Amino acid sequence: MLSGTAAVFGSQPLRVPVGHDAHRWSTFHGERTLVVAARTVTSTVRVLETLPALLRGDGRVTVVFAHDPTSAFDAGVLELLRDTGCRVMPWEQLGDVSPDLILSASENIGVPEGDCPVLVLPHGVGFQKFVPDSRSARDRLSGVVPDSLLETGRAWLAVSHPAQEEQLLTAHPKAAGRTLLVGDPCFDELVGSRSRREAYRRALGVEDHQRLVMVSSTWGPTSLLGSHPDLLPRLLARLPCDEYRVGAILHPNVWSAHGAWQVRTLQAAALDAGLLLMPPVHAWRPALVAADVLVGDHGSVTLYGASAGTPVLLAAFGEDAVPGTAVHDMAAVTPRLDPRGPLPQQIEKVTREHTPERYAAVAEQAFAEPGQALARLRTALYRLLRLPEPSSAPPPTLLLPAADPPASPVNSWHVTTDVTLDGGEPAVTVHRFPSAVSAYAAARPDSAASFTHLACTDDERDHRLFESASVVVRRQPATTSVGALRWIGDTLDRLPGSLLTASAVRGGGWLVGLRDGRVVEATATGPVMEPGLPSAVVYACLLAGHPLDGARVALRVGEARDEDVVLRLRPAAPAGWSR
Repeated sequence: MLSGTAAVFGSQPLRVPVGHDAHRWSTFHGERTLVVAARTVTSTVRVLETLPALLRGDGRVTVVFAHDPTSAFDAGVLELLRDTGCRVMPWEQLGDVSPDLILSASENIGVPEGDCPVLVLPHGVGFQKFVPDSRSARDRLSGVVPDSLLETGRAWLAVSHPAQEEQLLTAHPKAAGRTLLVGDPCFDELVGSRSRREAYRRALGVEDHQRLVMVSSTWGPTSLLGSHPDLLPRLLARLPCDEYRVGAILHPNVWSAHGAWQVRTLQAAALDAGLLLMPPVHAWRPALVAADVLVGDHGSVTLYGASAGTPVLLAAFGEDAVPGTAVHDMAAVTPRLDPRGPLPQQIEKVTREHTPERYAAVAEQAFAEPGQALARLRTALYRLLRLPEPSSAPPPTLLLPAADPPASPVNSWHVTTDVTLDGGEPAVTVHRFPSAVSAYAAARPDSAASFTHLACTDDERDHRLFESASVVVRRQPATTSVGALRWIGDTLDRLPGSLLTASAVRGGGWLVGLRDGRVVEATATGPVMEPGLPSAVVYACLLAGHPLDGARVALRVGEARDEDVVLRLRPAAPAGWSR
């Protein structure tokens, strides 16, 4: 923690690597100075994701960051720069540095007088949204620098497609001759990283048989979360958690405007239900590649996902989207999500009917010459720096790193089991839904062969849920059978309302203890599973009156998982254990 007299990071002028006597202290002596204007997290992240590949190994260019604190979404910028290890100076020092190039992915910057060029990268896809103007009460076209900077002849706007040049000239004629067609490095990275899709899914904890539904929301009142703030817990309540994982990508402006505490407080139920809430920096890209379905709005992430071939459902589309842009045309061919309708059926339908060619025309309208963006951008950068481009190979096209799993474990479920006979042997179909989002659950039809119970892990923090659970399962496997039996007996003694408890045993198999003193050993023919599923099989067979000794039960979890569970009673109850 900073002391009361310590300087706030980025608030003091730099003496090195820029400053009037920086040469006395510098180890590296660059020929050119590049200043990155950091105004919002969104724009700063875009530069940080691109610039290292462009300047890789080139000591001729000294890079420093100037913090512009004038944005409504300024929160988080200094923390990002500090955590990344950047040298940061206050905006006021920029006029004393004499940079050779100012680089930014935020168009709304007020650069000091001078003659150095200003290169503005897009922080999304083109000029597709009307946003509030921080200098007036009007709205403006996102991505366009002020006319005053265009009039100086210093500004250069990087675009990803010639259509964006045409749009820009129509809206701002003073931009004539000030655009650079470079493509989109972010899109190239997403497409190039699809070969690592399975690695990204594993890193997020998504199993092979699960479908990953990512929800993307831009910022503002017309965004997905602005329009449907309860969609995340609603999805988690309607999609069985053994068959689906649900994640969320929120625009960095949401985090900056409201703060991580507020975001997590508002989504507390969804987080307790296992929501994969992606951090606002970097992690959204591998998560998007990993997705099976994307539920989005008119933000750039939705356009990236659709153009990369992911099935998309639109849950919101604001009037602030600009007609004639790629994202607007995407909306014309994208099915809508009815947030109040049957969510599993809509997810299944868009997956089943999707074809890779569905958004090909949209991608062609948004991204020119895919695969060439970094090389073209490096050429433009060095031309503006008045340096020969490095003679080494083109900038490397790096694959995205895997993201850290951003979800907390689910501790309690409402479990529905349906028992049928298959060839004379019982079959149990299990659907589990996190209890944290039960308020958003759909009504389920009653059936004589259907049973519902509350199951909790032994580390559930909600005391009310823990004491109400019919089934309690041990989170970590017991080292031995003796240890499992001891835990089972102690737990049943402590929780008189529980009907049964279950523990995995290290090395394989599960032990399920019943209130009447019987202990069932369960083994499965398929992959190792956590004890909530075999305990659901025992619970269903117990209530349906099926034998628990020597029974082979077909366990069905959704459509993609079907395996056998073998049950047998242990010869005798543990010594001293009477019920």
